[in-house]
Amino acid sequence: MSKMIHESAICESMHIGNGTRIWAFAHVLPQAVIGEDCNICDHVFIENDVVIGDRVTIKSGVQLWDGVRLANDVFIGPNATFTNDKNPRSKQKPPFFLVTNVEEGASIGANATILPGTTIGRSALIGAGSVVTSDVPPYAIVVGNPARISGYVGQSDDVVTNHNEVNDSKTTIDIAGRATMSGLTLATDMRGSLAAIEFATQCPFTPQRLFLVHNVPSKSVRGEHAHLQCHQFLVAVAGSISISIDSGTERETVVLSSPSSGLYIPPMTWGSQFHFSSDAVLLVLASHKYDDADYIRDYETFRKLVKSASST
Repeated sequence: MSKMIHESAICESMHIGNGTRIWAFAHVLPQAVIGEDCNICDHVFIENDVVIGDRVTIKSGVQLWDGVRLANDVFIGPNATFTNDKNPRSKQKPPFFLVTNVEEGASIGANATILPGTTIGRSALIGAGSVVTSDVPPYAIVVGNPARISGYVGQSDDVVTNHNEVNDSKTTIDIAGRATMSGLTLATDMRGSLAAIEFATQCPFTPQRLFLVHNVPSKSVRGEHAHLQCHQFLVAVAGSISISIDSGTERETVVLSSPSSGLYIPPMTWGSQFHFSSDAVLLVLASHKYDDADYIRDYETFRKLVKSASST
């Protein structure tokens, strides 16, 4: 299929992929690169140092300035705004423009503003009118000004697990194909309640380290990594915390809201914690001592490792 350029468009670039359509009053500068089967709507401006992948949709009123990189299958909503200079001044050009990356499958809603130098992760969803001031994790849904995580794409809200569903030591529920939700030993009488963990039966490893996460602002996100070897067991000893679990092929969201249940996270599982209540205290048991080399902090690297392991 050949490309289509509307007679009212100005397309100075020779780097336009097959099947791409450029509509009326769009303007594409000479060095811009646009992939195959893209849809560039009316009144879009694309500067020189811009690279656009395949099957990208850019709706009307969008300007893509030098330094913008859009991966395959990205959607940019009407009047979304990109920037490439944190301290703009008239007639003063910076020595270089910051690069903004929108990774594969991500969508940016109408009138959202993306500050320069940020990365929008794979399949993330930016709500309409949001102002993105920092990197957005893969699959995250962010809204507001500044944009904050409100959830994760592709996770079913009805698989939220709390102490009402996991309420005894014999109960386990599989989460995202790898992690498991487990009930702890709970004893309650007129003097109060006691929750206990039996390492031999309720925690699948012998802990080598314990740490507590607390005083986390409710809009902050923690975790956003996987481990190569370390196992973890998480318990909300106070308040509530939402936890995103990603095996590389499946994703779910779990809410820990009682010390009567815990979440086991095996190695090679991507985890993020968000929506901390103001009184939240998260207890984490770890199978290994701290080792920075055991962390996988880049999601695309994590996906490649999962794919490689599944093919062997």
